[in-house]
Amino acid sequence: MLARKGILADGFLLTRLAEDATQPSRIRPKSQRARFITKSGSCNVAHKNIREQGRFLQDVFTTMVDLKWQHSLLIFTSAFLCSWMLFAMVWWLLAFAHGDLEPRDPNEPGPVPCVTSIHSFTSAFLFSIEVQVTIGFGGRMMTEECPLAIIVLIIQNILGLIINAIMLGCVFMKTAQANRRAETLIFSRNAVIAPRNGRPTFMFRVGDLRKSMIISATIQLQVIRRTVTAEGEVIPVCQLDIQVENPLRSNGIFLVSPLIISHTIDRGSPLYEISAQSLATEDLEIIVILEGVVETTGITMQARTSYTPEEILWGRRFVSIMTEEDGRYSIDYSKFGNTVPFRMPALSAKELDQTRGVQDSGPHEGKPQGWGLVRAGRGGYRRGGGRACDDMAAKPWYVPAEKEEEKKGQKKTVKLEEIGREIEEETVEDMSD
Repeated sequence: MLARKGILADGFLLTRLAEDATQPSRIRPKSQRARFITKSGSCNVAHKNIREQGRFLQDVFTTMVDLKWQHSLLIFTSAFLCSWMLFAMVWWLLAFAHGDLEPRDPNEPGPVPCVTSIHSFTSAFLFSIEVQVTIGFGGRMMTEECPLAIIVLIIQNILGLIINAIMLGCVFMKTAQANRRAETLIFSRNAVIAPRNGRPTFMFRVGDLRKSMIISATIQLQVIRRTVTAEGEVIPVCQLDIQVENPLRSNGIFLVSPLIISHTIDRGSPLYEISAQSLATEDLEIIVILEGVVETTGITMQARTSYTPEEILWGRRFVSIMTEEDGRYSIDYSKFGNTVPFRMPALSAKELDQTRGVQDSGPHEGKPQGWGLVRAGRGGYRRGGGRACDDMAAKPWYVPAEKEEEKKGQKKTVKLEEIGREIEEETVEDMSD
């Protein structure tokens, strides 16, 4: 529909993905790899052999909201029909006990009935519907003859209000769920790895199709992989945090236009040892979580997607989709997921550091470190990488080193803060005039 209106180009998939149809195909394994988060953002986890099913009934409202629309409508319809039938039986029994169902001569006066114009179960069922939904056609009405009938009338009205309140609440919550707003948040089909400022960088693109803003939007990256501890314990789901490249102290973004979210692959990154050849064999999944507050409703929303190794392109960059036209910026969503090749070595970030003369730092090698805020130069600050599962204590990811300089025949030791990579030791000789 949006493509016919000219908002999106033909062939653009309006889900939470954006895919380039001209993207070159990559070799994929024969068997599809399992993933925790699907591309649409739903959790791909099946819960089996749950013995305590009664826990779901303790939270009936949430269970009703989580059901599919067809199941919810079926339950509501059944609830109304059952209540109408139940009270129709009660009204028929009251009429039968009072003798209102006996045939009488309409010309002769008789006893006053509990409910007028009830002669069969069908008329009792119609009266039950009129009472519960407050229709009141006027053909049937209660009298003061039966106090028990007045009590039944009160009970049926209260029960009908409860059913209506639950139904309206579930319908409102299902239509105003936070994931509905996430349908217009799109992520690029593929992520890329390309150099930025001399460092390999993991990048993907995110955009918002609506004009209304996402307030206080934050984005979070996590790597899920299978790890083995030093004691031989296998951890099937190890979650590692990935720091988004942001000079601020938070992961907040201003999603006024499509953005390319980047993560610099340094020594504190879980992707530090991944090369172009080993990427296809890696057993990992990068999960993207975008959270924020909907500007129009004030409801907190969350959009999710994930990238498997088959969906990460090595040596490619996203094309520019923003142009300036007539004093305003224009976004071309037909190129949202388009990438172009870019020359870069197939070596991992660790191998590149080794070829550049950067030496490893012993116990910190290959381990993601804590999110420590460290000083980077004069007046600048930078965050570290994630946190390893087998090392829960946060560690600084900069490495203090010593630099020796000879000054007038004496050696002086100077402490340095090396951020992201080690600097080779240099011996500086101060030549006397």
